[in-house]
Amino acid sequence: MVAAGAPRRRSVLAAAAALGLAACGKEPPVADQDAGLDGDEVGTAYGDDPSQFGQLLLPDGEPRGVVVVVHGGFWKAEYDLSLGTPLAQDLTARGWVTWNLEYRRVGSGPGGGGGVPATLDDVAAGIDHLATMAAAGLVPAAALDRVVTLGHSAGGHLATWAAGRPDPVVPVTDVVSQAGVLDLVAASRAGLGGGAVDAFLGHAPGPADAAADPAQQLPLAVPVHCVHAPDDDIVPISQSREYVERATAAGATADLTEVTGGHFGVIEVGSPAWQRILEIIGGIG
Repeated sequence: MVAAGAPRRRSVLAAAAALGLAACGKEPPVADQDAGLDGDEVGTAYGDDPSQFGQLLLPDGEPRGVVVVVHGGFWKAEYDLSLGTPLAQDLTARGWVTWNLEYRRVGSGPGGGGGVPATLDDVAAGIDHLATMAAAGLVPAAALDRVVTLGHSAGGHLATWAAGRPDPVVPVTDVVSQAGVLDLVAASRAGLGGGAVDAFLGHAPGPADAAADPAQQLPLAVPVHCVHAPDDDIVPISQSREYVERATAAGATADLTEVTGGHFGVIEVGSPAWQRILEIIGGIG
């Protein structure tokens, strides 16, 4: 029996059986499926690579929509979706379907093989996999009417990028960027993450990377809600301030909520910053 308001879990094998193994055409990968998951929370595969999976949680009752949680870590393989698990659990307890997404990251070891374009391909495929899960009855189809991407740091980059990707099967309706890296050119020049942007792209960013850079994707047709702390010493708040200024000047809908707690307060469940994020997500619709 699941307690009222508690998230319900789907196992990777049960989900794969219900999907008819449509995502992969064979038994889903298992090597990385339990990374960052607690107890009986296991991953649902959307592709063949061990990092192509997500943690699907369903609320009791009619869901308010879907929140796709995209973890950060400067796109590096040593960071995984465990960073997003507490956020997903809290949001599901509040009535949202959550899809805590893993993806290939930069590096040669476990979790590696990412960078551009692999990481972007994974995020797009992972979000679009919601349609496959809905067709199989794993996710209520009506929940896909509202799909919010929530991403921290480099995950904020991916969450915002996903809203502007071409020809989506599952369109993003709103973005919440938590201390997001939204301008790759400026982030590279500042050396954020010890050269993480250049490693992610495979070179220093420029105009040829417009398709991967939210600051060069403007204007988006999707509202972007930035949440950032002025005392963030890892990703400066200028990343969000300048994005919002440029977005609104281009005619897009974007706003900035300034919070306390540095770079990580926005992903600490129960923090004042997280409470503000809950208010933003609660007001979407």
